[in-house]
Amino acid sequence: MDAATIYLPVILMGVLALGTYWLARNTPTFSAPEAKRPPTHQPDYFMRGFSVKSFGPNGRLRSELHGSEARHFPDTDTLEIDNVRIRSYNERGALTVATAKKAVTNADGSQVQLIGDAVVTREDAKQANGTAAPKLEIRGEFLHAFLDTERVKSDQPVVLKRGDDQFTADSLAYDNLDRVLELRGRVRGTIAPQQ
Repeated sequence: MDAATIYLPVILMGVLALGTYWLARNTPTFSAPEAKRPPTHQPDYFMRGFSVKSFGPNGRLRSELHGSEARHFPDTDTLEIDNVRIRSYNERGALTVATAKKAVTNADGSQVQLIGDAVVTREDAKQANGTAAPKLEIRGEFLHAFLDTERVKSDQPVVLKRGDDQFTADSLAYDNLDRVLELRGRVRGTIAPQQ
């Protein structure tokens, strides 16, 4: 019995060592962290039948965007919108409305590419000097609108209506703040007589 009590701690240590060895062999190992995959051009979220409003620092409504469906693409950080309608108000409160079958907008919404039956309309407004500016409508299959700087560009044929006047051109660059309109290519116009 004395010999057994002398070797008992050694036997228990051996059993514990074998148990620890077995446990270490059968414990699952942690896998190495996966390398971050580059984003693919697959939508990571979508919205249907939505409306988004944005407000300025003073609490006034700056823009309102409606669409039937929108998809966000993480690789380009763009939003693709079907049947879009955008109502935008500038600092003077003038209303601009843009519609199209499809739109692609950047992350902050400052640029919108309108594709398919694109129409940008600046409603009747007062200019800085107090004179009235007639309604202005730009139509085309592609219009690139810069909402922050109030510019519209197109490298495709456009139709421009200002009041009763109408112009057609192969391309267009319009700056609403500077009131500069540049029509390029084959430009044709009809100017209605003033009353």
